[in-house]
Amino acid sequence: MNRTLTCIGCPMGCQIEVELDEEGKFVSSKGWSCNIGKRYAQEEVTAPVRTVTALMEVADRSEPLSVKTAQPIPKGKIFDSLEQIKKIKVQAPVHIGDIVIENVCGTGIAVVATKNIL
Repeated sequence: MNRTLTCIGCPMGCQIEVELDEEGKFVSSKGWSCNIGKRYAQEEVTAPVRTVTALMEVADRSEPLSVKTAQPIPKGKIFDSLEQIKKIKVQAPVHIGDIVIENVCGTGIAVVATKNIL
């Protein structure tokens, strides 16, 4: 079985052909132009991850706080993570890099502020 992926690892957007065995396990890939694409192709078919960015409410403020996961999280946890982020209101002041959620959706990965709210 083969899959065609568009690499999101760099601006090149390489079209990568991934070969999988009968059980859906990675066999090989071709079409990438850098090691980022090579790694992306294998990860995307075995354990896809994404960095999540979102906006959080700030108590007593109309301006939202931009946040992101400190590391990529499993792709299957994206919508659960967004729901968890949506339920929380942070208190000002918040500084870039502050952890606003310690362990989003049990992933062991923090959600951090990407903006200062003083």
